[in-house]
Amino acid sequence: MLTLTDGGVWSDEGMQNFRPQERRRSRRLRIGEPLKVRPTDPRGETFEDISATKNVSREGFYFLTPRKAYQEGMRLFVTLPFHGAGDLRNQEYVGQVLRVDMSREDQWGVAVQLLSPVKGEGKS
Repeated sequence: MLTLTDGGVWSDEGMQNFRPQERRRSRRLRIGEPLKVRPTDPRGETFEDISATKNVSREGFYFLTPRKAYQEGMRLFVTLPFHGAGDLRNQEYVGQVLRVDMSREDQWGVAVQLLSPVKGEGKS
């Protein structure tokens, strides 16, 4: 509630206890699931990145990579969990890079939002 102080300054008592609201919609779990990532755009750089998640949620995951090729907004094919080429347990999704962080000198942190599953069995 806004109130006028004795000094003629407007004050909001609730703002004194203000904390930035958590933007995440679901909890993160620190888990190392194997994954394979490759770009969806055949005109760009083609590569396969095999890594492991640092954390996961219902909407996406975060992983570390030595590759500098990731950019915000980039679309990816994501196999998560990745059990090996041709394994029928593989689940493939279309994802989008939300954020790229400099993690260490030789590592980049990549946050990916999962957008939709790719139909078909045994992809990747």
